[in-house]
Amino acid sequence: MALLSLVTALLCASAVACTAGGSWWVPEPGASWQYQLQGEIDTSVPADVYVVDLFDTDRSTVADLQADGRRVVCYLNAGAFEQWRPDAGDFPQEVLGRPLPRWPGERWLDIRRLDLLEPVMAARMEFCRSAGFDAVDPDNMDGYLQDTGFPITADDQLRFNRMIARLAHERGLGVGLKNDVEQVPELVGEFDFAVNERCFAEEECSTLQPFADAGKAVFHVEYDVATAEFCPATTALGFSSIRKSWDLGAEWEACPAP
Repeated sequence: MALLSLVTALLCASAVACTAGGSWWVPEPGASWQYQLQGEIDTSVPADVYVVDLFDTDRSTVADLQADGRRVVCYLNAGAFEQWRPDAGDFPQEVLGRPLPRWPGERWLDIRRLDLLEPVMAARMEFCRSAGFDAVDPDNMDGYLQDTGFPITADDQLRFNRMIARLAHERGLGVGLKNDVEQVPELVGEFDFAVNERCFAEEECSTLQPFADAGKAVFHVEYDVATAEFCPATTALGFSSIRKSWDLGAEWEACPAP
């Protein structure tokens, strides 16, 4: 027991979060990152953290990145259904809502139905863990603000998002809060980092300040704004900011370190 306590103390003194139930990796604020969901993963990008697709990324790529000192985060769509995924048949028809406007083949989920969605999300988390990933980037975590076809409330969203965080942590995975900036004050304590799209363009970067104040990383991406325009503002907030194209290929333009 003494040896176990010593090991736990050493882990908790590093970039690992610890609770009575286990531990998981937590990114350091200011860590550089790459966000690639399309094409062969370009492992030459000089980023500390890679966010890549859960289903489309080979385990060998995950292992190679980690052997090179990188951390790897699995992207999964938590709040919406994607018809091309290998587990698409696991989603009951009754939880499938309206299509997402910009993304063919995607439909919002009825996140009120935790009884039906928790087994599917748990299986995805388990696949992420078994593939060797360090953490999870769950997308579409703000369905209560969207035209989903369901009467989803803010409280429904909090329950679902907290379930996602719990499922990740139960498997030793860190977990990020994707967008959902309106609920940051309620969720910052349960998520290990934030992943944000377009907070500069949407004039809402200040809503992520609780993550920075808590010493947690904020991974931020803009699509339609030049780095010269947004980098001074977001790096001053302590964010790790990059610019990408909407197809999220291998191209990478990072803000210079402050």
